[in-house]
Amino acid sequence: MMDGQIDTNSDLHAAALAYCDAVYFAKADVFEDLCHDKFQMTLIEDGGATFWDKASYLERVRGREPFPAPASYDLLGMDSAGDEIARVHLTVDVPPFTYEDHLGFVRVDGSWKLLTKVFRVSARRSGDAK
Repeated sequence: MMDGQIDTNSDLHAAALAYCDAVYFAKADVFEDLCHDKFQMTLIEDGGATFWDKASYLERVRGREPFPAPASYDLLGMDSAGDEIARVHLTVDVPPFTYEDHLGFVRVDGSWKLLTKVFRVSARRSGDAK
């Protein structure tokens, strides 16, 4: 699969959609399974970086309410190196913000596991405070 092309029949596509749905609807149980035990999340903001591990990320997700349906996200691109590593580029709304996420997946026991998430705020709804 080439960068920017999305194979909507792939299990990587299914993992990306599960991720978007879980972010939007605050489904920590999905992340419990989807995230690798060594998961690392990095927010790039104001010239610096903030880091979270899997436990910290799950706590953040559990600490907020889901947003009303339908979920709001856009898959921008996916690619893989064989059947072992892959990346997904997407945006997902977590009002009042839209986040741009770069996700790194690894294949573990036949399933894609989210290993890395590097993200930034790509948009803020006008009128919303920081």
